[in-house]
Amino acid sequence: MNTEVWPENPVVIDVRSPAEYATGYVPGALNLPLAELAESIRMAVPELNRGIVLHCQAGVRAANALLVLNQLGYTQVVNGKSPAAVALRLGKLLERT
Repeated sequence: MNTEVWPENPVVIDVRSPAEYATGYVPGALNLPLAELAESIRMAVPELNRGIVLHCQAGVRAANALLVLNQLGYTQVVNGKSPAAVALRLGKLLERT
């Protein structure tokens, strides 16, 4: 179980591809693929101290995304690992398109 402290009311960002996102996503999550994250994050989340929870399929791309955001100055970023883990932690059900 992930016992890391999460920011309150975080922005949830799914760093998977749009096709992966469509297979099951956390309601309200932004889909910002890892390859585009550095270019798109400032528009999506302009506040550097805003809480962010990242996730991908298993947590590897989210770990890389966390490093990218830290390098860009974001200070409250956590790796939520997978969509299912994030949904469970937030008390939500995954949705599909």
